Amino acid sequence: MTIGPRHRRSARTERLAFMKKTLISSALIAALHLLGTDVQAAGFHGHAQSGRASYYHDRFNGRRTASGVPYNKNELSAAHKTLPLGTRVRVTDPRSGRSVIVRINDRGPYVRGRVIDLSRAAASEIGLVSKGVGKVQLEVLGRPEKAGI
Repeated sequence: MTIGPRHRRSARTERLAFMKKTLISSALIAALHLLGTDVQAAGFHGHAQSGRASYYHDRFNGRRTASGVPYNKNELSAAHKTLPLGTRVRVTDPRSGRSVIVRINDRGPYVRGRVIDLSRAAASEIGLVSKGVGKVQLEVLGRPEKAGI
């Protein structure tokens, strides 16, 4: 017996099945967040990533970040697209071996090819200020208590 066109799933049926799975997953994650479970932070500990880093211009000093606190160019902080706010990350320049530990308190960078935006103080610690942009390696160290964001 051959399988005819009537027995194959149509592209529309495939899309609907995918949308249903996505909707169920999103609802489950939303429910866990409402219950106070930090879904993202649990899976990131020890996570490593490499790419290009830049740093915040001084004109952003004092502006509110995604975490609600004002950006301070003299603090060791950073912006990342997906890591939970409050996550501690070791940022290392692979060429020099210099590293700094920062806390994620904002979202970004929004420039293609960049993985993290550092505060001016953090960029200075690893020698990034003179270059402006440089290759780095990230290692997630952990997340503090929710009250300490």
